[in-house]
Amino acid sequence: MSASPPSLKIGIIGVGGISKVHRDGYLAAGAEVVALADPFEFNLRSRQREWEVERAYVDFAEMFADGDVDAISICAPTAVHAPATLAAAAHGVHVLCEKPLALDLGQGQAMIDACREAGVVLQVGHQLRSHGAASLAKEIVERGDLGRVTHLRLRQAHDWAGASEVRASFATKASSGGGTLLDNGCHMMDLARYFGHDVEEVFARTATLKFDVALEDTAHVSLRFRSGALGTVEAAWTGTGWEEGFWIYGTEGALEYTNRLGAPYLRHAYRRSPGTTWGDTDVSEHRFAGGTPHGRHVRAFLETIVGAREPICTGEDGLEAVRLVFAAYESAERNESVRVAEAPATMAG
Repeated sequence: MSASPPSLKIGIIGVGGISKVHRDGYLAAGAEVVALADPFEFNLRSRQREWEVERAYVDFAEMFADGDVDAISICAPTAVHAPATLAAAAHGVHVLCEKPLALDLGQGQAMIDACREAGVVLQVGHQLRSHGAASLAKEIVERGDLGRVTHLRLRQAHDWAGASEVRASFATKASSGGGTLLDNGCHMMDLARYFGHDVEEVFARTATLKFDVALEDTAHVSLRFRSGALGTVEAAWTGTGWEEGFWIYGTEGALEYTNRLGAPYLRHAYRRSPGTTWGDTDVSEHRFAGGTPHGRHVRAFLETIVGAREPICTGEDGLEAVRLVFAAYESAERNESVRVAEAPATMAG
C-alpha cells in the first residue's frame, strides 16, 4: 500500500477501554477511524455517537465485507484475536492486535502465516517497546554502552486503582485466560526479549495473596537467556498504585527506569572517573522522547504499513511472549524449571 498514514482508513474491533488509546493514537497521527465493530450493541452505538464514526457493526465480518478499511486495531477479548486477524488478512487489511496475541500457539502461528501470505502487517500491541525509556534503553544496549548484559529485572504492578475486587473481565480464567502473569507479565516477558533476546529456561512461582479470585494475583519468574544472562519478571495485582520499571545490568554499566522517578529520565550508572567507590558511580540522566507509548506504537504501525520503518513488534514477537508465559505457568504448576522450547501449546484447563 502506497498511501501515507494520514490517508489510511481504520477500523476498530472491540470498543472497550483500550480502544480509546488506539483511536487517540490514530487521530494524532492523522489517520481516520471510519468503522467500529463490537457484539455488544449498546456499547457499540454509544462509542459510535461519542466518536462520530459513520459505520458500526455488531459482526466484524460485515465490516470487512463492506470494504473501505485499510487497517484495523483488534481491541476485543483474546478469543476474537485469531478469527479477526484471519478475516483481515483474507481481505488484505493490516492488523494491530492487542496482547496477548493468542492463547493457543497454533492459532498464533496461523495468524502470523495468514498475514505473511497476504502481504499485510501484523503488529502486536506490546506498546512498552514504544515507551520512550525502552526505546532509548534499547539503543544504549545495542550500542554496547553497558558491555555484556548480565542481568535484567522487569516489573509491572498495580492494585486495580484501590478496588476491592478484580475487574470482572479479568476475574476468571474463562474471561481473561490468566491472572497477572498473563495480564502484566506478558508485557514484561516481551521487554525481556526486546532487551536480552531469546530466553531458554524459566522458573516461576505464583500466588493468590489479596483478591478472592481463582487466578494468581502475584507472580515472580526467573529467566535464563541464551546469552547466559539472567533475569527476573515481577507481575502483581498486589502493588499500591501503578508501578512499571526495568533495570538492565551489564559489565560496564547499568540502566534504571521506573515511573516512580516522576520524570522522563533513564538513569545510567557507570564508572569512568577515577576514585569512584562502592556507592559513588558516574551517573547520567538521559531524557527520553515524549508521547504516550500507545500513541507511539500506533504511529509505528502506520509507518510500517507505508514502508517507512521495520515492524517494532512482529507477530513472532507476540507469539514468543505468549510462549514464555505458557512456560512460566507450566513451571509454577510443576514447581521446577521449564525449557521454553518445551512450553505447552495452549493454556492448561
